[in-house]
Amino acid sequence: MIETNIIRWIVIFPLISFLINFLFSKFIKEKISSFIASLGVGLSFLVSFFIFLKVYKLPDGYYFYDNLFEWISIPTLNIPVVFLIDRLSMIMALIVTGVSFLIHIYSISYMNGDKDFKRFFSYLNLFVFFMLILVLAENIILMFVGWEGVGLCSYLLIGFWYENINNSKAAKKAFITNRIGDAFFIAGVIIINFIFSSNNIYDLSFKTINSNINILQNTNIFGFSAISLIAFLLFMGATGKSAQFPLYVWLPDAMAGPTPVSALIHAATMVTAGVYLLARLNPLFQSTSISNIIIYIACFTAILSALIAMAQRDIKKILAYSTISQLGYMFMGVLTNIYASGIFHLVTHAFFKALLFLTAGAVIHSLGGEQDIFKMGNILKNKLKSIFLVMIVGWLSITGFPFLSGYYSKDLIIEGIYLSGHRIIWIFAIFGAFLTAFYMTRLLNIAFIRKTEINHHIHYPDSIMTIPLLILAFLSIIAGYFMNSFLSFLSFKHIDLDIPLFIEIAPLLASILGMISGFYFTQDNIANKFKEKFIFIHNLVVNKFYIDELYEFLIINPIKNFSAFIFKFIDRLIIDELIVEGVGRFFYRTGEMTSRIENSNIRSYASYILFGVLIMIYIYMRSF
Repeated sequence: MIETNIIRWIVIFPLISFLINFLFSKFIKEKISSFIASLGVGLSFLVSFFIFLKVYKLPDGYYFYDNLFEWISIPTLNIPVVFLIDRLSMIMALIVTGVSFLIHIYSISYMNGDKDFKRFFSYLNLFVFFMLILVLAENIILMFVGWEGVGLCSYLLIGFWYENINNSKAAKKAFITNRIGDAFFIAGVIIINFIFSSNNIYDLSFKTINSNINILQNTNIFGFSAISLIAFLLFMGATGKSAQFPLYVWLPDAMAGPTPVSALIHAATMVTAGVYLLARLNPLFQSTSISNIIIYIACFTAILSALIAMAQRDIKKILAYSTISQLGYMFMGVLTNIYASGIFHLVTHAFFKALLFLTAGAVIHSLGGEQDIFKMGNILKNKLKSIFLVMIVGWLSITGFPFLSGYYSKDLIIEGIYLSGHRIIWIFAIFGAFLTAFYMTRLLNIAFIRKTEINHHIHYPDSIMTIPLLILAFLSIIAGYFMNSFLSFLSFKHIDLDIPLFIEIAPLLASILGMISGFYFTQDNIANKFKEKFIFIHNLVVNKFYIDELYEFLIINPIKNFSAFIFKFIDRLIIDELIVEGVGRFFYRTGEMTSRIENSNIRSYASYILFGVLIMIYIYMRSF
């Protein structure tokens, strides 16, 4: 353990930028605002890179930490605010700050002219700030602060254009869905704390949790193994942030936000949080059979979302379902024999998915907001050559084309699945590689290559928008060549086992077949024949297997109806009408009746007095 005060500046720089833009936006020009926002993240990246150079020279097992202050200090719990830089968090800090910086630069051009330009950049900074807290946190409670913070920022940015009611609904859907996952996360943390405090352990650092797994293994709760229950609850929390089944439904709708937000959520922040959690607590998850269940759920998510992506028309939603599918591969990767493969795919995915989203944003910007791929076409290839070229790089990377980054990282995951003995999962992983190549080739062919009669007025992107694309394209090309160095950096000792040649080349064959199929089945005559012949399947996929409608019927509508009943019967009838308004009506009516006695009539008053005297005489006579 080596203490240093420099780590805190990785987090502080984006926070300072946020505060300046948020508090003093009225006094800052837009160009200055975007410069401050970008500078904050850029400085954070430079500090991260400086620390990386030091971490790279450290022997295995050494790490840096920065103890800011004691946050919670009670007899049964001690939670300090400590930032940790080990090899895993170092990788995440570099990815978060590096990719976010490029997205900030891109956004300067993309958001130019927006009336809430400065508010947008302040939210971006806040998003990066909370994500850095999440990945640098030394303990799970501090991590949860960042966990909730990115959930808040996603709500603010998805609903950034809140005047459109659909954007507001998408933001609420994302926020509420994530709160469901967060409830599971909290439950898991509470159980860990309860068991640890019962064993006189008052520390919830990741190191303490991973080194006391035997205590969790030897404890039962309600007849269930404590470690299995904790792993399941934490994974359910991860399904919210990282959009895995059954809590993946918010992510496609999150495309309602500006495209840079989509790139930020999908590539550098938020959706990688669940994968990072499983990697950070990898010994815990590997120590329980729940890990097998997680692998099956991740595999199911990867295939389901890939199938849905095959029939979508919105370019951003295709990429959104692609992210869900790739996250499934990451989850499978971190729980197999080569756990570092999941993190390596997280890194390469950050490059090519940011590239794909920002390229899609450049297309949308050039076409005045058009997102339907069937309303694009070869006009993009002919008039936006630079955008088309970087799109080719992103397409080849995600499809697993040889010698690009996705080829190395995805194949490494599939190899790990095979070596871990999950042969059925391996078959589906190969099938997923085919589907990925198919829907991405479909997107490329329809949106960029297919001839179209639609004539658009093209708004050409400027250099501020294209430079980040070129950098991301370069990173998407070269990242795969650092695979062995990456594995070594994570202290993973890769054992080269004897794997049959077919097993090695199967993902590549599946990808090539998917690319060929993608070009073939997107021909108008072939696509129309296929649609007519398999109309039921087509409608099923187009409507996303009706899972949103199923949730609406089974969960949302019953809750709405129950809430309406509670409101009408309990709230309005019993509480408002009978208790609150009823008491008021009682005293009002009573006062109204007694007020009639006060009528200023002397005869009436004399009668009241006489009546009272008679009652008193009667009571007096009864006493004898």
